[in-house]
Amino acid sequence: MRKNPLISPVIKWFGGKQQLLDELTPLFPKKFTAYCEPFLGSGTVLFWLQPNTAYVCDINPELIVMYETIRDQVEELITVLASHPNQENYYRLIRNWDRDKRQYGKLSRVQRAARMIYLSRTCYNGVYRVNSYGEFDTPFGHYKKVNIVDAPVLRAVSVYLKQTQTTFYSGDYTKILPKLQEDAFVYFDPPYDTLSNKTLAVSPVRSPNTALRKKTEITSFRSTFANRQIFDRSEQIRLRRCCDELNKRGVKFMLSNLATDFILEQYESYFITRLKKYPAKEHKTPYGSAEEIVIRNYC
Repeated sequence: MRKNPLISPVIKWFGGKQQLLDELTPLFPKKFTAYCEPFLGSGTVLFWLQPNTAYVCDINPELIVMYETIRDQVEELITVLASHPNQENYYRLIRNWDRDKRQYGKLSRVQRAARMIYLSRTCYNGVYRVNSYGEFDTPFGHYKKVNIVDAPVLRAVSVYLKQTQTTFYSGDYTKILPKLQEDAFVYFDPPYDTLSNKTLAVSPVRSPNTALRKKTEITSFRSTFANRQIFDRSEQIRLRRCCDELNKRGVKFMLSNLATDFILEQYESYFITRLKKYPAKEHKTPYGSAEEIVIRNYC
């Protein structure tokens, strides 16, 4: 199904589907008129399917700026990225740019996109994360070898985005759903439900080697939009209602989530496929032993 292997995610994103593509690929519809991904993140599925027409959205505006910059100004982006060294003091300086909102607002789109890629390549564990103020707060990774400038991938993604009708949106995912016509395909990868349905707060990260950091990663990324907007069960219900509406309109959808009793009840009228379980060491908090599932309105 994949056309160009160089067209792949530029950054890592918590909950990315790279390791599940072998299981997900047979479940994608064979034909669809347009593709839609309302919770884009790293864009793993978008870049795997490489559709000719796509509507993609993420609530994180920096992520959308990054993709649009890759599309429109890739050579300038590569040049700026190449000027960023893999050094801790420099990393801290770049990471702290967003502490001064007025100064950050003066940055060019290329500078903002380069910052996002640079931080994701050099931070601990390579995953983008912000605190409750929307500020990037992942510690420096201390990796000796880091591929900060992956020019072949950046150029391949840029060409793909230029040659296709891929439209980017930033904000609430529901704004793009009315644009879809019959036989379009939507892949939802929202923040997952939790077994306890507790509101999960963002905790400070003291060290990349502490258990606290791992707990924070697990609890924050899948329960919030950029760690700021809680995606609780009322949001899960709103999403299910959107799926019901798409189904009535003849739009295919596929949704990833966990097999909690709540989610299984919400989608009991649709096709549910169970995937592999998370590794136990990563799955204790907050997901317990629930399996990951895929929900579809087509077979």
